[in-house]
Amino acid sequence: MELGFEMMTLFEKIYWVTAITASIILIVLLIMTFIGGEIDDIEGDVDVEIEGDTGIEFQFLSFKNLVGFFTIFGWSGIACLDAGVAKGLTVVISVICGLLMMLAMASLFYYLGKLQSSGTLRLKNALNQIGEVYLTIGANRKSIGKVSINVQGTLRELEALTNADKDLVQGDVVVVKEVTANGILIVEPINN
Repeated sequence: MELGFEMMTLFEKIYWVTAITASIILIVLLIMTFIGGEIDDIEGDVDVEIEGDTGIEFQFLSFKNLVGFFTIFGWSGIACLDAGVAKGLTVVISVICGLLMMLAMASLFYYLGKLQSSGTLRLKNALNQIGEVYLTIGANRKSIGKVSINVQGTLRELEALTNADKDLVQGDVVVVKEVTANGILIVEPINN
């Protein structure tokens, strides 16, 4: 093998080193993914974080995608050289193949991320929802109670206050009129 590598031109050596190095890194990333390793430690801040409100963004330029680019770039370049394609055309073909791989990987991760729900409770989604008092809520915001309310498709018990002149007791039907900055619902009885 050493004799074969020494006989290669610098152009061929670049493609072989790129293909083998990127392939090894890709295999390590795949193994870490399957066994549950934290790839974030390797990637650092290169990849965009998944945000609770917007989900995963389309990430064309990320560590995984660059590894995919160099892997396909190297192997497609080697294939072109073995087929006797000219050096200039080999570079063009291998860059195009690498970019297509990056696009495919970015699309795959983007659409997989769209399938995953964040699970983040957004209290603004409780506005104008109807619920039922679970624990007594003191009149004129004098004591915090709880309401059972359906938010984002899940029944939840959330803290609530009221501006009503009388206490709201268990079983009273209420509507959410406001959400405070610290996440407490302001409710009004439905019969007002």
